[in-house]
Amino acid sequence: MGGGPAHDGERVFGSFRRLQAEPRPVLEFRALRALQFHALPVAVAPPALAENRVAVGVGVAGQHGQEGPVLVFVHGWSCDASYWREQVEYFKEKYHVVLIDLAGHGRSMSDRENYTMEAFGQDVNAVVESIGSEKVILIGHSMGALVIAEAARLMPEKAIGLVAVDDLQNVEYPLGEEQLKEMTTPFKEDFKEGVRGFVLSMLRSDNSPVNEWVISDMSLADPGVALSAINGSLGGYLTGDVARLFDGLDLPVVAVNADLWPTDVEANRRHIKDFELIELDGLDHFLMLKAPERFNPALEQAVKMILKK
Repeated sequence: MGGGPAHDGERVFGSFRRLQAEPRPVLEFRALRALQFHALPVAVAPPALAENRVAVGVGVAGQHGQEGPVLVFVHGWSCDASYWREQVEYFKEKYHVVLIDLAGHGRSMSDRENYTMEAFGQDVNAVVESIGSEKVILIGHSMGALVIAEAARLMPEKAIGLVAVDDLQNVEYPLGEEQLKEMTTPFKEDFKEGVRGFVLSMLRSDNSPVNEWVISDMSLADPGVALSAINGSLGGYLTGDVARLFDGLDLPVVAVNADLWPTDVEANRRHIKDFELIELDGLDHFLMLKAPERFNPALEQAVKMILKK
């Protein structure tokens, strides 16, 4: 679930979920996940409604109007806003914090047919517009990094920087058709077992209780949404569109990555004009959950690096 498959196709990257609906007076939300959005220490804001009638679940913490940019957190593949639960208390005293459940994830329902990174980016843009943010830093975990890049293209005057969390290891990664098939076939054969094997490839064997929680939670995702989203995220590596996406952005990007997979800084800098890496040793893909005492200061460092630009 990072910014480029690695290690013989053992990984993918991802994140999203949201709701496309016919125009109707009331947009309903269901809580489908093991840890619900309302359990987060945030206020639930009215859903943002994109042009395509997609309503996105939004949580807000901190005071609007606080100095500095709004931090917008976007989760990864088959996850939801609750994966940022260890970051809310740390950042809300200094920044206005916004958490998003992407279409088809968490509180954001959807009957959309195709879950593309471009569409998710439009959803994030709708949220930023709805809360009236003038300056934002977009933070995306796993495939959420591709989502925030798409969103940044739509708000060049508002987005002042991107933070990828365990993603963008190599925007040039040469994914092939056979490798993509190898990665996605297990989800079609037995979704829950496919998720278990997939997530285990992104975790260290450290007996953390977070490991089993993540596996159980992600296995509750809607298989149709998950398959569409993972194909949408990986397709950009087949075509080279991921590299081209960053070719078109002119803003700083900082990756806060675990060292489970190497990050090719040189490859990224061929496409990202201002790319920096903060690497945390001994951690894995879900570093924000498993080691918040190390991750939160690193994320704060990334935010400050962007603010100095």
